[in-house]
Amino acid sequence: MNVLVTGGAGYIGSHTCVELLEKGYGVVVVDNLVNSSAKSLERVQQIAGKDLAFYEEDVRNRGAMDAIFEKHDIGCVIHFAGLKAVGQSVSMPLEYYDNNLNSTITLCQSMKEHGVRDIVFSSSATVYSGDNTMPLSEAGSRTGMCTNPYGWTKYMCEQILRDTAFSDKDWSIALLRYFNPIGAHPSGLIGEDPRGIPNNLMPFISQVAIGRRDHLSVFGNDYDTHDGTGVRDYIHVVDLARGHVAAIEYMLGHRGESVFNLGTGTGYSVLDMVKAFERVTGQKIPYEIVDRRPGDLATVYASPDKSAQLLGWKAQYNLEDMCRDTWAWQSKNPMGYDS
Repeated sequence: MNVLVTGGAGYIGSHTCVELLEKGYGVVVVDNLVNSSAKSLERVQQIAGKDLAFYEEDVRNRGAMDAIFEKHDIGCVIHFAGLKAVGQSVSMPLEYYDNNLNSTITLCQSMKEHGVRDIVFSSSATVYSGDNTMPLSEAGSRTGMCTNPYGWTKYMCEQILRDTAFSDKDWSIALLRYFNPIGAHPSGLIGEDPRGIPNNLMPFISQVAIGRRDHLSVFGNDYDTHDGTGVRDYIHVVDLARGHVAAIEYMLGHRGESVFNLGTGTGYSVLDMVKAFERVTGQKIPYEIVDRRPGDLATVYASPDKSAQLLGWKAQYNLEDMCRDTWAWQSKNPMGYDS
């Protein structure tokens, strides 16, 4: 079966392409390369020893999407494409709503036109309300009341997909919610390569370690956590990629809507991550405390129990693995894919 992967040249998308190819799926990638590099797909094919099809297109371009569906016999879609930085979404809300919502609508319209009814949506645990108790669960935790535009776009995209599936019982959708993917493929050939200043913690830490940044800024140390810094659920990107493949296999046998949290079930603070990275790599990470970022919560982590029960999926990599593989990627590729 051929799987269309939107945003497949990106960080999570590229790792998912590796897992799909190694599982025997055909892979068709659509990516506009706004926040990614085509070199990642060259390396995906090197790792897997198999070819994929790549189109440098914007998912919002209906004509381009129709042409791709007409050329390839697509059986399922994994939808990663979208802007994804929480802080940036606060300062650029219109761009986020335009990109993330319109890409999802256009994709679904093209899928419907070409008889494709199976989609895995790469959502986010930011769709959960900020007043939930931890850990977050698919059935017991409230969604909505998001604290930033990025979270709202994911929440609205989930609703678009949910309404689409309700209107046509032939649709099957899997909504995957997760927080902070880190790490890299153990080969060190693919990893996270953000454009400009990183918006996420681990690539910033690794860029400090390699000498590209002077120090790490820690946004707030007065949260109600064990060390005052924000606590999040971090997951190895390879585990996350395998979760998306497991969702395909589950979804193909279950019509309608399914929601899954992908995580380790354990929260780590910013300073926990700094200390773990220093311990595993031997690299010193200087940091300074700065003001909190708008929209950040103190502690957020999710329960992955449902994924274990229904998908047969469980995170295999621990925090040390995440730090080790992050450093292997960064040290082999000090300037990312432009090294």
